[in-house]
Amino acid sequence: MAFRLVTLNLNGIRSAASKGFLDWAAQAAADCIGVQEVKAQAADVSGRFDRIGDLQGHFHFAQKKGYSGVGLYTRQVPSAVVTGFGSDEFDAEGRYVEARFDTRRRKFSVVSCYFPSGSSGPERQEAKYRFLAQIGPHLRRLAAEREFVLVGDVNIAHKEIDLKNWRSNQKNSGFLPEERAWLTSLLEGDALVDVFRRLNPLPEQYTWWSNRGQAWAKNVGWRLDYHLATPGIAARARREQIYLDQRFSDHAPVTIDYDFDL
Repeated sequence: MAFRLVTLNLNGIRSAASKGFLDWAAQAAADCIGVQEVKAQAADVSGRFDRIGDLQGHFHFAQKKGYSGVGLYTRQVPSAVVTGFGSDEFDAEGRYVEARFDTRRRKFSVVSCYFPSGSSGPERQEAKYRFLAQIGPHLRRLAAEREFVLVGDVNIAHKEIDLKNWRSNQKNSGFLPEERAWLTSLLEGDALVDVFRRLNPLPEQYTWWSNRGQAWAKNVGWRLDYHLATPGIAARARREQIYLDQRFSDHAPVTIDYDFDL
């Protein structure tokens, strides 16, 4: 049986819902949907967005209202849900939720994670570097003890193929050498695998478009949304899709089917 896993940065769950996200998600036949930038609190979600069809939501909200926040909608009940990854600074921003599906024979997790953006200025770029310095060791430790897929908005375009205007963005957050080197180090030696890119080597495969100019119309985009998986799970990935027929956000959903049964 296939395990269908979707990721989408919502840019606000209420906004995405008003654009048809909930209806689409209910029909997507997903086993799990990771969402980022929920931009809501528990009271906003309760009774409105805590379920999608027969998928139950599990969330990590930011302390600051209208900011960040991540979620996982799961068809199967997790054996455990972990919110935060042990960082006082970034757990307060609601950036990490992990659903564990453990059995006697196997330990497996799905993580929804929202990496900081550094585009608003030097202060947030420094925060982004602090986040990378903390999340990297955490993911390596996690990979040493269990199989997992991390889905989310990583806010880094890894290689030149992953954004349209790479030449003019080499000094901009999201394509800085230090960020790209961090992602390379995470993927080196197959510690984790960029699953979409393993399946699809083609150019112009983007998941985010600026609202400025005619970026969407001209497909001047960036690939910022990832499935990062441990090698055993990555090897079971079979099909990928960036859904472009409707727009729920400034990001597009990324769906990957794995030959894997929870």
